[in-house]
Amino acid sequence: MARPTAELRVLRYHPGRDASPYFQTYQVPYREDWVVLDALNYIKDQVDGSLTYRWSCRMGVCGSCGMMIDRTPRLSCATFLREFHPRTIWVEPLANFPIARDLVVDIGDFMDKLPRVKPWLIRRDPDPESSEHLQTPEQLEDYRQFSMCINCMLCYSACPVYALEPRFLGPAALALAARYDLDSRDQGRKARREVVAGPDGVWDCTLVGECTTVCPKHVDPAGAIQRLKLHSALQWARDVLVPWGRR
Repeated sequence: MARPTAELRVLRYHPGRDASPYFQTYQVPYREDWVVLDALNYIKDQVDGSLTYRWSCRMGVCGSCGMMIDRTPRLSCATFLREFHPRTIWVEPLANFPIARDLVVDIGDFMDKLPRVKPWLIRRDPDPESSEHLQTPEQLEDYRQFSMCINCMLCYSACPVYALEPRFLGPAALALAARYDLDSRDQGRKARREVVAGPDGVWDCTLVGECTTVCPKHVDPAGAIQRLKLHSALQWARDVLVPWGRR
């Protein structure tokens, strides 16, 4: 009896060599406990060593194996073949990013934007090295979910605003801005405000919510952006009504 197989159609593209992207079909052994990354590793090891993709931890932690699987941004290490079997699985690089090669995309745009939101703790006055900033469980809970982001870029791939307007800071960068704004130890909200509420910031978001839907770590970037919008509006009102109270 023939052993079952799974069929993958994988987008291939080598800029500078290929005229345009194309799909290549591969047959791999089908196992219920295999994820798409296992199938790609089988292809790489047994069938076609030229196939290029990115992965590292294989545990949904590093965020490096994000790709379009059946037209949806997902982590290949957390997507089982059994979800699709016996039909063909379409595998493509993340949408909205330039293709570096095959399933690897260039995320330089995100890396350039990330420091603009200052995703680190900012203190106005340097504290003595020995000082501590204690938090209550409630203060930790305020920002904890936004600290779970693994920068996998699935949210950018799903975001229709980023697809149309690449200048948009995007879901992950803004969620990280919210993470630090909500941290009781941080004093950098004012320093981030100009960028977060600026022309490429939160007001570009139309609250489609696909970023939250595809997030593999259950972060809520859409919710973070709405919180940033609310604070920005309140701060604007304070600045207009009580200009002498600006801090």
